[in-house]
Order: sequence, then structure tokens, then C-alpha cells
Amino acid sequence: MKKQSGFTLIELVIVVVILGFLAVTAIPKFLDLTDQAKQANIEGMAGGFATGISLARAQWEAEGRTNDGTNNTTVYDGVTLYLTVEDSVNSIRPGYALGTTATASIAAVNCISVWNNLFQQPPSIAEYSATIAASVNYIAATNTTNANNPYCIYYLKETLDKNATGGYEDPGTLITKGNNFTYSPANSTVAININVNPS
Repeated sequence: MKKQSGFTLIELVIVVVILGFLAVTAIPKFLDLTDQAKQANIEGMAGGFATGISLARAQWEAEGRTNDGTNNTTVYDGVTLYLTVEDSVNSIRPGYALGTTATASIAAVNCISVWNNLFQQPPSIAEYSATIAASVNYIAATNTTNANNPYCIYYLKETLDKNATGGYEDPGTLITKGNNFTYSPANSTVAININVNPS
């Protein structure tokens, strides 16, 4: 009679139970690392963005504070950026990026052009729409509640809430939605808002 080799049913059950215990302890750790990675992502992008803003202003200073007669401008990496003009009444400091078109105000399209021209290889970004949200990494919005200090909001899409159909919800202009950072051209402030905290 030939001796059979293999595993007994009891051995297989024990292995499955051990794998189950490992999965129960490993999955929360993995989820925690995912949340930490999302937080690190927005912090890294905000840091890179702030550096880009500073470099554009430094370029403007090095060029002798160039002005086209109405607007402060600088050629940054081959693209003309329009910059803030000093307004001491409204506490607006000169030389911070507003976009690639001459404008006194800021809109989401300007926020996107600043994003695309400050980064060497910018992650994909767009204004929110139900159809486009799935195809980009970041969502841009503008808060103009304070006319003297409007600001751009850059949301990490993966941290936004999802609706019943699985699509990403519109964050509007709330900085309490998802992980995001804001940029205020009036004073060059870049502020990070972490709303999806790792547990």
C-alpha cells in the first residue's frame, strides 16, 4: 500500500484560521498607511506649490519687478505669469502669482493655470463636474467670499466624500471637505487642511 502525502483537514483549517487572524490585524494597518499616504500627498503638494510661488516671486524680483504698465508680470519657465499688484488699503502684497491672463480677480481657471505652470509635471486638475471628477487627481475651486482676499482651494480628489452612485461629491468652496490646501495670492499664504485623519 502506498503512503499518501499531503495535508489533513485539521491542518488546512488551522492554516486558514491563522491567515484570518493575520488579515484581521494587517488590514487596519494597511488602511492607516493609506490615510497617512493621502495626508503626506497633500502636504507634499502644498510644500511644492509654496516653493513654486516663492520661486516665481524671486524671478520677478531678479527681473527688476517687471510691470506691463498695469500688471506685475514675470516670465517663469517660458510662460508669462501675472502677479499681484500692491494695494496697501486691502493688504495685498505685490509679486504673487494670479494666473496666465491679466486679471484683477481670481477664479478657478486662474488657480488651475497657476498650478499647471508652477509644477514641472503637475498632477491632473480641473474644476469640479460629475463627469470630470473621476479622471483627475485634484479638484480646484475659488472662494471669493472676501473680495479683498479671495483664495484658491486645491482638493485631493481621493479624500472627498462619495455619493450613493460611487461618484465624488462636489466640495463647493468648503475647506472642511477632504484634504486640501488653500493659496491666497494677496499675501502668498499656503495653508493645509487635513479633514480625513488617519486613525
